[in-house]
Parts: sequence; structure tokens; C-alpha cells
Amino acid sequence: MNEEQRPVGLIGVGLLGAAVAQRLLGSGRQVRGYDLREGQLDALSAAGGTRCPSAAEVLGSCSAVVMCLPDGKVSANVLSENAASLRRGRTIIDTTTGDPEEMIAIGETLRAKGVAYVEATVAGSSSQVRSGDACLFVGGDGPAVRRVEEILDAIASRRFHLGPVGSASRFKLVHNLVLGLNRAVLAEGLSFAAALGFEPVRVLEILEQTPAASAVMASKGGKMASGDHEPQARLSQHLKDVRLIIAAAEREGLQTPLSRAHERLLERAEALGFGDADNSAVIEAYRKQAEDAG
Repeated sequence: MNEEQRPVGLIGVGLLGAAVAQRLLGSGRQVRGYDLREGQLDALSAAGGTRCPSAAEVLGSCSAVVMCLPDGKVSANVLSENAASLRRGRTIIDTTTGDPEEMIAIGETLRAKGVAYVEATVAGSSSQVRSGDACLFVGGDGPAVRRVEEILDAIASRRFHLGPVGSASRFKLVHNLVLGLNRAVLAEGLSFAAALGFEPVRVLEILEQTPAASAVMASKGGKMASGDHEPQARLSQHLKDVRLIIAAAEREGLQTPLSRAHERLLERAEALGFGDADNSAVIEAYRKQAEDAG
């Protein structure tokens, strides 16, 4: 059986996992997936994938397994609980945005078992993965990365190999700091414009033709203006990332005042009930402030 005919495993079929499954299935690969939520597995089956009854079955039956889980602790727990299914020669591809030190520890544990570990953190929302507009930050040994490069290419057309395990997680925090603050600035700008009497859609139409235009404005501006926060990437997940950013900066003795302000802003939005909403819902913290003021 050649590499393209081998089934690819998938553990975690949420927003990102479902998008990854679509990309893999669209490339002609078989996908064998598991998720704790039955509804997610129904969607995988409907898309042409094969549902598995457990993570152990996915790990035991696929030579390469993609993990799309909430954080590094969950990834470590899944792998630890199913250690008996981790056979020598397997490759784990982890898309999780986690603490770099946790990801390094996972890699070392797997290496001792003869299992390769490749970080493939995703720059882009689930909708951008589906459309092919996302890219991957890759960390891992060169031979391990080369063994799964066709899978990585199926998930995203652009990828950057940044070094050994831990490198991708560190760079993803850099990316998410810049991206998240761009969203917060856009939310504050639209709220400021509304306070001055300008209509948000018109504001976006004008700003998109000025030096203030950005990729974030194109992807999130309309959602912020309309209040459509159907999730593409959840706000609480980004709050988790901001806390990782702050912790990593503290370890290096670096002050991150903007990220600390961003953390408080996201916490307000989460307290308002927008944790499971799209990260564009950061603007609702400003709207609530305006409502309370007047």
C-alpha cells in the first residue's frame, strides 16, 4: 500500500479537526477519526470518513495520526492513556497550540517509545483551513517531517519548518500575539467609530481602502460589524493562548503590557457568555461597556 492509500488517523473532530478531515478527504485520503462527541463523528461519517470507537483504535490502526485537541495537557493525557496502542514507527502530528515546554516533553516521551512527533500548529481559523488559506508552523526532526510532508501539504499549501519540537509552539505564540492584538485593535476601532456616530459597515468599506486595511479586517470585520459570531475559532481558546503568551514572556523576563490588557478584555467577553463564540466576539466587551455607559 503506498502512502496516499494508507488511512490517516484523526483524534479530535471539532472546528479545526473537521476542517482538517475535509482537507484530507478532499486529497483522496482515507480518514479514521475519534471524538468524545458523537455528533462530531456523525459529521465525519457523512463527509466520507470512518468513525472509530476509541482513540486507541485510531492510534493502533494508522501509521500517522493528526491530533486536533484543545491544549497540550489534553494531548499528553490522550497519548498517556493510550500508550499501549503507540507502536514503534508511528508518527503523531499535533496541531495543538500549547505550552512549548509541554510539547517538548510529549516529544521526548514519544521518542523513547520509537514514535515520531511533529508539531503542525495552524495559522488560520477552521474556515481558512477549509478554503486552503491557512498555513502550518512545523516543528520536529527533519526525517519525521519528510515522512508526513504529503499529509501536511494536504492540510495546508504553505508551511514553515522552524526547527525541532517546541519551535512551532513558540512561533505560534508569536503569531497569535500579533493576530489577536490586531483583532482587539479592530474591535476597539469599530467601537470608537460607532461612539462617534459612524456606521460600522461604512467604516469598514472606507478603512479597507486605506493603509489601515489588514487581513484581520477582511476576515473578522464583517462578523464584528454584524454581530455574527458563529465560531470559526473560539474566543476562550484564544484567551488560553494569550495566557500562554504571557507565561512564556515572563519566563524570558519580557513585559507584555498589551497582551495583559488583551487578556482582561477577553476575560470580560468570556464573562458575558461569549467564550464559545467566534473570537470576533471580543467586540462585545466594548459594546457592553458602551451600553453600561449610556
